Amino acid sequence: MKTKNSLKFMLFLLFVACNSIVVNAQNGNVEGTISDENGLIVPGATVLIPSLKKGVVSDFDGHFSFVQIPAGTHLLTISYLGYGDVDQVVTVLENKTTSVQFSIAPKSLELEGVEVVSYGLGSQAKALNTQKNNMNITNVVSTDQIGKFPDSNIGDAVKRIPGITMQVDQGEARNIIIRGLSPQLNSVTLNGSRVPSAEGDNRNVQMDLIPADMIQTIEVSKAVTPDMDADALGGSVNLITKTSPQGFRLSATAGSGVNFITDKPIYNGSFLLGDRSANGKFGWMVSASYNNNDFGSDNVEAEWTDEFEYNTGVDDAEGEPILEEVAVDPYTNVFEQREYLVQRVRRSFSANMDYKIDGNNTLFLKSIYNWRDDRENRFRLQSEILDAEDIALGDFTITDGVPTMFPAEVARETKGGIDNKRNKNRRLEDQRMQNYSLGGKHLWGDVKVDWMTSFAKASEERLNERYFVFASEYIVSNDNTDTRFPIMTAANASDASLENFEYDEVTEENQFTKEEDFNVFVNFELPTDFFGQGDGTLKFGARARMKTKLRENDFFEYDLEDDYPTLASTVTRNISDADFLAGSKYQIGSFVDEEWLGSLNLVNGEAIPDEFLRENYTVDENVFAGYIMANQKLSENLGMLFGVRLEHTEVTAIGNRIADEENLEGEIRAESSYTNVMPGVHFKYTVSDATVLRLAWTNTLARPNYADLVPSVDVVSGDEEIVLGNPNLEATTAMNFDLMAEHYFESVGLLSGGLFYKNIDNFIYTFVGETTDDTYGAGTAGYDIFQPLNGEGASIFGAEFAFQRQLDFLPGFARNFSMYLNYTFITSAANGIMNEDGDERDDVDLPNTTPNTFNASLAYNDKRFSARLSGNFTDAYIDELGGNDFEDRYYDTQFFLDFNTSYKVSAGLSIYADINNITNQPLRYFQGVKERTQQMEYYGQRFTIGLKYDLFKK
Repeated sequence: MKTKNSLKFMLFLLFVACNSIVVNAQNGNVEGTISDENGLIVPGATVLIPSLKKGVVSDFDGHFSFVQIPAGTHLLTISYLGYGDVDQVVTVLENKTTSVQFSIAPKSLELEGVEVVSYGLGSQAKALNTQKNNMNITNVVSTDQIGKFPDSNIGDAVKRIPGITMQVDQGEARNIIIRGLSPQLNSVTLNGSRVPSAEGDNRNVQMDLIPADMIQTIEVSKAVTPDMDADALGGSVNLITKTSPQGFRLSATAGSGVNFITDKPIYNGSFLLGDRSANGKFGWMVSASYNNNDFGSDNVEAEWTDEFEYNTGVDDAEGEPILEEVAVDPYTNVFEQREYLVQRVRRSFSANMDYKIDGNNTLFLKSIYNWRDDRENRFRLQSEILDAEDIALGDFTITDGVPTMFPAEVARETKGGIDNKRNKNRRLEDQRMQNYSLGGKHLWGDVKVDWMTSFAKASEERLNERYFVFASEYIVSNDNTDTRFPIMTAANASDASLENFEYDEVTEENQFTKEEDFNVFVNFELPTDFFGQGDGTLKFGARARMKTKLRENDFFEYDLEDDYPTLASTVTRNISDADFLAGSKYQIGSFVDEEWLGSLNLVNGEAIPDEFLRENYTVDENVFAGYIMANQKLSENLGMLFGVRLEHTEVTAIGNRIADEENLEGEIRAESSYTNVMPGVHFKYTVSDATVLRLAWTNTLARPNYADLVPSVDVVSGDEEIVLGNPNLEATTAMNFDLMAEHYFESVGLLSGGLFYKNIDNFIYTFVGETTDDTYGAGTAGYDIFQPLNGEGASIFGAEFAFQRQLDFLPGFARNFSMYLNYTFITSAANGIMNEDGDERDDVDLPNTTPNTFNASLAYNDKRFSARLSGNFTDAYIDELGGNDFEDRYYDTQFFLDFNTSYKVSAGLSIYADINNITNQPLRYFQGVKERTQQMEYYGQRFTIGLKYDLFKK
């Protein structure tokens, strides 16, 4: 289906909707909004007209509507878990829409003659009611509830949800893995509009960019419905911003703290202000958030090999060195120690408003602007074994099969930026994400219509990023006696003096990545009754999403050798730290001072094309979609949602053809298109008011990463490597089966368990092989080749369990305790993955599938005091496939332990305190086997304390 045909399809759906508007005589409509005792909207409430056996559920704006209601007087009943039922009589007028407002309040429980007030459960009730009443399998979390955890950004908040794992960056949760599927295989939306990615080489949405206090609700759909974007192989995360209250609201937070790794202060603050006009038609809300965190990390990295060669002389005939191979056990041939100093400043601004024209028409505007400055200095000490031809027989020592001494190139590198008000002598990563959405909800007779158009943009700019490197060659002592804590040091300490480190290079780099999305969608919903059970709907709609991804980098090298021949001729700084978190044996030494580096006036640099040409590209991706689905009752207790979604994708990608690393031979342009038809069906069986069974069969997809689609060719002669893009990559698809059982406690809690299975086709991995001819230029036969390819297939089987409730069945004060537990098990298998020799690999897990994840928290809440201890565990999993199992990289086990507490000083004022990462959990990768450390990065603990103020006035 081409673009023209897609537009025709959208117009056809609009024509059908307009011709379906039939206003039945004697009938009218009812619409309304539900709010709580504070004037905050209530999503997920069940609204019933018992006499007609009709029911609807309030949406995330607390809004609901009925169509085709006979004129006359009817009783409406609101039911909400943890809240008292509310009844209200409504008079429906012929051919009119009647508007109503409901307010509900938490109910108290009588347990053994003792009144227990459900203090602090309002937000949990909103989340669980929404989850219970959804037709598909979801996890819903209110960020008011998340506020009970010490999570400053959405990434840290999302990791508490069953089946979700987060990859961390500098100790903060960044990339989301849902049910074991890589971040680029999941979708993240903001109010239903796709969040663009600021990443240059993938589709990952940086979850740590958005502060948690800017979001009202997080909804994770693990079984998507046809009216949702289908590119959600693992699942879809919808972030819903805070909406206008039904009355005046003022909320503010101010706090500070300390990062123990640097002893630097933390500053944070936020405010929210909103109100509604006297006539209730116009509502508005503005909010802002600020967080300034000055911290760092202690890092050790290593690469392992099981090969060792040295030079035994020169072949007189060929003039080439004669290399002798020695059988060795695995050892570190590259070792790095890194010290990071990081400052992250987050600012977020949001303005939302809505206007109710009349009972049939409402317009809304939602906007959010997130801006993060990430400033970083990095000091890196790297030791790497010399090439075999530079190693002679007397240069090395092998002890018990492990090389323990050998000549290495040792480099000391300082990473920084220019001296100005923005960079502050650090590398500045300026990331911004903005989203502006205009939409409406309408009643056209019997037809419910909603639409939205949005513009979203994400960008990352890194200007004047500087590196100053000094290098030396000497014999190093390679200590692998403890493979978890490897280290290389100078065999002779005097060899490591600053005078022996000679000028290597000074470089400056500029990077810019931008992604822009324009979205528009429209949905129509009609009342239907296909099976004679009443209360059915037919919904159809269309969406267009136009995306542009651009990456522009450059790289310059400067010659300052005459000015600074050795490290001793510069201004240096000793970075060694006796409290280095990986161990006191790692003393990193002295480096070029970052402030001195920032003050250098670098001019007349030489461009180095091989550092940036491959990375530059432009990709345009347009997606046109349409769907139709029906939500029908098959019996009093059994409901079914079934439908089909069609998505047509058109891609234009432009990359570079590069020879000999730096010669740009020209641009390469490639176009492709494909169409996916994805049916789905969901069953929901209501065993009782408290127990629900769900079954789903869905089909989803994941489009390739932008950088993988670029038709680039880069021949790196110096390394005898060829790096290729692949514009012919196919989208990864999955057929998904889900079974879930849920039981909701009256005291606001949940017990759930389920199974899921995913049959995946055409997953994408990086092939590492060897060329057999000179296809890419004379002499390229035998070069190593790297290219993304489609694997044959993969499968995932998993199980989920969740439990949360207040322990109100316990005696005395113990009834104020509550528990939050969830566990997910996953097993996977991948087929069609080839090794470096071209043979298929056996017993390979799908990358990023975490076998076991577990969340637990124990909390205490009374009317004034609350405290919570929270744990988050993720099992080790394969992160990146190498050319063979020895080279595979794994993400190691992690266990984070956090504690937070608060005390309610008065009705609106409370004081809080949080401590994060009590366990000092490092980010750790290992190569091949668990004991072989490839990276370990420590962040230390973080402590914050502050005040929160909330004022409500209905």
